[in-house]
Amino acid sequence: MEEKIYTIPVTQAFEKKDGCPFCRLRRELEDTERDLIMGASMMEPDIRIKTNELGFCRRHYDKMLEMNNRLSLALMLESHLGELSDKVAICKRSVFGKDNSQKAASEMKKLNSSCYICERVDEKYSKMVLTAVLLWEKERSFRDLLSAQPYFCLPHASLFIEKAKVRLDKKTYPLFIEALDKVQSAYMQSLKEDVSWFCKKFDYRYDSEPWGNAKDSVERAVKFLEGDV
Repeated sequence: MEEKIYTIPVTQAFEKKDGCPFCRLRRELEDTERDLIMGASMMEPDIRIKTNELGFCRRHYDKMLEMNNRLSLALMLESHLGELSDKVAICKRSVFGKDNSQKAASEMKKLNSSCYICERVDEKYSKMVLTAVLLWEKERSFRDLLSAQPYFCLPHASLFIEKAKVRLDKKTYPLFIEALDKVQSAYMQSLKEDVSWFCKKFDYRYDSEPWGNAKDSVERAVKFLEGDV
C-alpha cells in the first residue's frame, strides 16, 4: 500500500511499542484539535457557530484550562453562553403561554452529550482505525507491527474489529482476528497474573517476595479496560 499523508500517523503510532497505539493516535488528534480551537480557529465564524451550538465536554474544558490561555476560552464561553441563555431559560414561556421547563431540560441534556472537540476527533479517528485495517490488509510490514504491539485497549480493540469485519473478506478476516487475539490473549494472561500478585503482596506471607511487574498492574489494568486518552 502506497504511503500517503493519512497513513503516516497510523504507521508512526504502531512503530512505538508503548501502550495501545490507538490511544496514542486519539491523544494526538485531541491535542491538535485543542490547540487549533484555542488558537486562530477560534475566531473563524463557521467554527464559532459550531462551538456555540455544541460546547465542550468537561474533560476537554479541563484540557483547555490546563493551557493557561483563559482569554481564548473566555471569548468562546461569552458567545456560547449568549446563545444558550434563551434555550435553557427554565421559566421562560412560549408565545402561546406554554411552560418552557421541559424544553429547557431537553436542551440541557442535549448539551451535556455534545462536544466540538469530541465530534471532530471521532470523525477523524474512525477513519484512522479503518486505515489501520487497510494497512494490515495490504502490507506485510504492518502485520508485523500489529503483532509486536503490547496490547490494544478494549474500547479501541472493539472498534478495530468492527472496521475489519466490514472491510476484510471472509478469507482474510479470520487471519486478522487470529493475529489480534495473539496480542490480546498474551497481554490479558500476564495482566491477570500481575494483578493477582499485587493482591498477594498485601498478605504478610508474601511480604519478602519481589514485586516483579505487579507494582503498576492496577494502573495498567485500568488502561487496558478503559483506554488511556
